[in-house]
Amino acid sequence: MDREAELIARCRQGSEAAWDALFDAHYPAAARFVFQLAPDLTSEDVEEICQETFLSVIRNLESFGGSSQLSTWIFRIAANKAHDHRARMKAAKRGSGRAPLSLQAVDPVTGRSPDPPSTALGPDAVLMREERARLLRECLDELGNPCKEIIELRYFGGLSYDEIGGELRVNAKTVSSRLSRCLDRLETLARAIFPDENRGENTFSAV
Repeated sequence: MDREAELIARCRQGSEAAWDALFDAHYPAAARFVFQLAPDLTSEDVEEICQETFLSVIRNLESFGGSSQLSTWIFRIAANKAHDHRARMKAAKRGSGRAPLSLQAVDPVTGRSPDPPSTALGPDAVLMREERARLLRECLDELGNPCKEIIELRYFGGLSYDEIGGELRVNAKTVSSRLSRCLDRLETLARAIFPDENRGENTFSAV
């Protein structure tokens, strides 16, 4: 039995120390993943989503079959919780106009601004970056699953084709093929949603 399987087994037996170890190992990565999914979220939003995510992990660990890495399974839960949270935010703000862009968003793990300090971006550049991130999120939301999920796992979760394949129960070549088709579809949506001056740029390099 490998170390992760042993840790899961101890959690299922009710070991508090094992649960602490699981949280310490996976909470920071889950927080970074959520923050990258939606950089317009505040640190409080990310914290709430992560709390909901790990509450779901506690409740549903028995259903984890081990066909993928535990981190991949947690990322999928976190993505669903983030989407639900954003949907609630949209519903609450419906009819009140566009939500203001947050320029104070801070990564809850590193404590850093989403814009690397070395770039020394001015206010106009920051606004442009935030706007591009918002437009990309609109594209992904319109794209829907299963494409949205595979793109999020690959580019926001940083998972390999093998890791994604293990979670989706397909081989790495199938992941590569599906991802290519999904990126083509995303590019088509981006051309319709992004401003004219952004067209022709790589969708992910724009954010």
